[in-house]
Amino acid sequence: MTRRNLLTSASALAAMPLPAAMQGKRMGIVIHSYWKRWEGQYSSLKNPPFMHALDVLDHVRGLGVGALQTMVGGWTAGFAGQVRDTRESYGLKLEGSITLPKNENDVSRFENELRLGKEAGATIYRSATGGRRYELFSSLEEFKHFKDSAIKSMQLAEPVAKRLRVKIGIENHKDFHAAELAEVLGRLSSPHIGACVDTGNSIALLEDPMQVVETLAPFAVTTHIKDMAVQEMPQGFLLSEVPLGEGILDLPRMLAHFEKYNPQLDYHLEMITRDPLDIPCLKPGYWATFPDKPGTELVRTLNLVRERQAAKLPKVAGLSTEAALEFEEENIVKCLRFAGERLGFDQPAVIKPGGKDEK
Repeated sequence: MTRRNLLTSASALAAMPLPAAMQGKRMGIVIHSYWKRWEGQYSSLKNPPFMHALDVLDHVRGLGVGALQTMVGGWTAGFAGQVRDTRESYGLKLEGSITLPKNENDVSRFENELRLGKEAGATIYRSATGGRRYELFSSLEEFKHFKDSAIKSMQLAEPVAKRLRVKIGIENHKDFHAAELAEVLGRLSSPHIGACVDTGNSIALLEDPMQVVETLAPFAVTTHIKDMAVQEMPQGFLLSEVPLGEGILDLPRMLAHFEKYNPQLDYHLEMITRDPLDIPCLKPGYWATFPDKPGTELVRTLNLVRERQAAKLPKVAGLSTEAALEFEEENIVKCLRFAGERLGFDQPAVIKPGGKDEK
């Protein structure tokens, strides 16, 4: 951000009342916040790997979070019981992250994973049907085929979720526009299939982030809370997760809108520490699946980028393994502290493993 924008942002935050509705809630965390350490991708003696959910629960207990949202694929009944006992002893909630059934033959796998997750205490699950639309599909026909398959997966999942009395939130995962996802969920018309609303993803599709929240909040069953920063590039812009309060999102307003529709909603931090994503919205190929997207969306987004662009975006390329792991943890701790101090969450002092109070 420019110095002027930084000062303006800081003044606005200082004047902002803490949302009373957040009090009594603790921010949870999404496993993807540990982009480096999860499943031993990167680790060190100081920052050992997270090989499974129990390792993560042990760690986040010391950070004062209220819940963990994590994958349940590959679990056994015995492991699900261990997760249940551990999270109960720590006073934490659990949400699952699950892959929808690809076809009729995959429904049994899906149901088994839901049952194991529920045994551990998860009654809400996050799922995603695709990825970056502008990278995965080179034609509108390809996207339409994906959309049909995604809808079929949701239709296969719905009766299972209903029978097991769980809810599944489909994430706006840089694939569907918010209105497209809302239209699909409206047609399904089931309390068991809703949205996992990510506050930052849809900027990659040139959508206004507040409008995304307004569109999907009525369907929200869970959330990914993040802040985003941007930087102009010749072929479009760079997009990056940044610690809460350091980006361009109006998080208090977003949270208030979520609370309006579902006061029981839980919030989960997804702070992914990685290199910025390239959004090549000025290249012809980007528009292959957007034949009807108004040019005004491009203009609005590029104006936002130019007015609010950051002087520097987080990067991990070139960092040593230890430095990257420390950077990841530092960003998570910053977010949790901000959630307590500026967003009104009932976030206790952040404690590092070993018991040192970091507040």
